[in-house]
Amino acid sequence: QVQLVESGGGLVQSGGSLRLSCAASGYTFSNYIMGWFRQAPGKEREFVASITWSGASTYYADSVKGRYSISRDNAKNTVYLQMNGLKPEDTAVYYCARARPGSTLYKVQPLSYDYWGQGTQVTVSS
Repeated sequence: QVQLVESGGGLVQSGGSLRLSCAASGYTFSNYIMGWFRQAPGKEREFVASITWSGASTYYADSVKGRYSISRDNAKNTVYLQMNGLKPEDTAVYYCARARPGSTLYKVQPLSYDYWGQGTQVTVSS
């Protein structure tokens, strides 16, 4: 069965960095677009970044553009999210997700993704 397992979250001071990882299993990882989302308390889940199957193209939410970088290693079935210049408003549970077959890089709605990890907490202190 499809499994996505995130790791790398934690507590960091404002301006700091974290690198999240998401290990995938149970399907052919290199065939799918992957994405990262986040959800803060009391807010809806929001798109953060996505990456094509090859890693050649990426797409970011305006709120993280220039600070975050998504990448993948298809040999390791893993997608990463490098987060630099973290701000308190970046505090959230971060989820990786697999895009539905036939989806595109620019479909940012959660419904465009069919499998989700359990999430990893990122807390940025001011």
